Amino acid sequence: MSSVHTPGRGKRNVGLVRVLAFGTLLFLSACAHLSPTPTFDAPRTEAIDRAILDLIGRKQTPGATYYLQSGSRVYARAYGSQTYGVGANLIDVQSIYDAASLTKVVATTPAVMQLVDAGKLALDEPFTTYLPDCASNGKALITLRHLLTHSSGLAAGLSRATPWLGKAEAIRRACDQSPTNPPGSMFRYSDINFILLGAIVEQVSGQPLDVYVQSNILAPLKMSQSGYLPLARFSLDRIVPTQRETESGVDTLLHGAVHDPTARVMGGVAGHAGLFTTVGDLARYARMLLNGGELDGVRVLSRQSVRLMTTPQSPQGIKETRAIGFDINSPYARPRGAKFSKESVGHTGFTGCILWIDPMSNSFFAFLSNRVHPDAKASIVPFYSVIGTLSAEAALAEGSALPR
Repeated sequence: MSSVHTPGRGKRNVGLVRVLAFGTLLFLSACAHLSPTPTFDAPRTEAIDRAILDLIGRKQTPGATYYLQSGSRVYARAYGSQTYGVGANLIDVQSIYDAASLTKVVATTPAVMQLVDAGKLALDEPFTTYLPDCASNGKALITLRHLLTHSSGLAAGLSRATPWLGKAEAIRRACDQSPTNPPGSMFRYSDINFILLGAIVEQVSGQPLDVYVQSNILAPLKMSQSGYLPLARFSLDRIVPTQRETESGVDTLLHGAVHDPTARVMGGVAGHAGLFTTVGDLARYARMLLNGGELDGVRVLSRQSVRLMTTPQSPQGIKETRAIGFDINSPYARPRGAKFSKESVGHTGFTGCILWIDPMSNSFFAFLSNRVHPDAKASIVPFYSVIGTLSAEAALAEGSALPR
């Protein structure tokens, strides 16, 4: 856990009120290199700006970044500040956010599917084939597909009622779990599923999860502003802080340390959380999926893997629909809004993050915020549906979407 963040060189003595008042000019300047002459209908993008600025104005988050692409048309903007403090750093489109559970679909899921492509994993094989120490307490019938579609029957997360520390202890505790329901019989969103999947990637690849993801996903996709353990690669002033906490009587601000408490005690690298990223890097990942697993001539995933990650894969009889990793139609699918197709897929993150992709219209949007700052009391769940609808209205407006 890092120490309290104090203003440093490069701070701009501009308060939130001034940011909101002069926001549009600042955003245009900060994002000019990513968003040339706007090609979306101006009233549509202005509605997006208003919705995000309203969120900031109501102190649901101090700042945010947003990226919309439809065909070859791009709209990218930054809003607000890193914190609510006077003189806080302004957000720009290169600001690095804690992506929380977007880790599941941007890091762990593609890592698993690369190993499936290589013939080293099989989706319908019991996961205990790869983690034999977990073969107890009724888990023998849980497959990789069950873990990836949140139909394993395992609990939502590891208890922290009794303090514990370390990745090995987390995996041991995950392996000690017993399913509360038969595998394949119900949907329960579970961090434990992806803690186990991260352990499987490490076991089968022979590499730490962060090293594998960096070498096989982020580097090939040129996602140079993304990674686990961000303090090892990025300057602190580019990383957006999250929650203020008090531990042993000491007030601290999580700044460069992962917000998720389980991932934090695991050392910052886990299958369910730990990735830090930018909207621009998320855009590269989304374009790779829309292009069938390839970007700029580099193939990262097979077309079959992309199909599995973007089409229904939940067991029959479960009303909530998940692809491999991604959400399609569950209570967490709010960013679809009212206009994106039923075939669209995406995911959210606890810190206030969205990646939503619509293959039918060749469009997607990404949104990153630190709504957990300073005390995790803000809720932006209703906003997810609003921004999803506004994004779709802009992307689907006549002339916005172009053929691939």
